[in-house]
Amino acid sequence: MGRYNDLIDPTAIDYVLKNSLRETDLLARLRRETASHPDAQFQIPPEQGQLLQVLVRMLGARRTIEVGVFTGYSSLAVALVLPPDGKIVACDVSEEFTSVARGYWAEAGVAGKIDLHIGPAAETLDRMIAAGEGGYDFAFIDADKTGYPVYYEQCLKLVRSGGLIALDNMLQRGRVMDDENQEENVIAIRKLNEFIHGDERVDALLLPFGDGVTLAVKRR
Repeated sequence: MGRYNDLIDPTAIDYVLKNSLRETDLLARLRRETASHPDAQFQIPPEQGQLLQVLVRMLGARRTIEVGVFTGYSSLAVALVLPPDGKIVACDVSEEFTSVARGYWAEAGVAGKIDLHIGPAAETLDRMIAAGEGGYDFAFIDADKTGYPVYYEQCLKLVRSGGLIALDNMLQRGRVMDDENQEENVIAIRKLNEFIHGDERVDALLLPFGDGVTLAVKRR
């Protein structure tokens, strides 16, 4: 768990994993396989997958959205706790990365719950909005950081009142706290954090969990 050593005491992370983490063998195998990938940092840690599962169960979610699939850990975690008629609209630009995800979804018997769209997520979400879709219970955003402001607004239109949007990497390994850091991704997330803080359409909380997770509940 060295990826978060600059944010959280590693001994605390070890304690949490030992006393809280419940990870299926299939999820653990997918995580280990992805660990050797050149872009392994794109994968959420297992405790975050468990957080998503808890949130989905609390919401009684049936219809969900995922922006950013990669090799499928988060979508697999969510699909495993959705009811039999549950659905995930999953958005990603990579056939290569999501081919790994498809294999694990099939092995877990949840492939029928996941509607994968390959292409720019903003275009997929725009089509959904134009088609009059809505009433989604939950959305998870974990994709290109400069796209987050657009994805956030689109998901706000698609989730129901009382629905939840979760956004990952909202601390950028602590870089958002360094005003001198002018990296494009960091600027985008810093501005979005400030925007959501003042957004009266939601009740929101930025958690110092993993690389920072924002939870935003749509008021109306």
